Amino acid sequence: MKKEREDMIIYEDDELYIENEKSEIPWLKIFTKEPYKELGDIPKKLRVRLWEVYDIVEDEMKNYYTPKKINMASFANMLPRVHIHVMARFEEDSYFPNPMWGEKLREACLNLPNKEKFYRTVKNALENR
Repeated sequence: MKKEREDMIIYEDDELYIENEKSEIPWLKIFTKEPYKELGDIPKKLRVRLWEVYDIVEDEMKNYYTPKKINMASFANMLPRVHIHVMARFEEDSYFPNPMWGEKLREACLNLPNKEKFYRTVKNALENR
């Protein structure tokens, strides 16, 4: 299922979905289907599940890509609904150590494993949790 910005949903169930962010780095975003404005607005059971899903995504990203660091962000100023960014960061990426929304420091040419395989790995981990 393609979206306007070329982001792709890689996992979906009744409460949450995960889409990729088009980027030079591995970058996923976890959304609640219900457009809650703040984390505290989410019912506790779903909030706990959101963090369980985050843990799985982070673990799979660390294991698959072996990044220098995993970045997690939840600003929701431009898109005023709960969503969590999960990004694998590398010393060689264009922005490191700055945030991906910061100043670009260099042109990067990362040689990373296949993204499609990673998406399948994440989907399988979530379906088999």
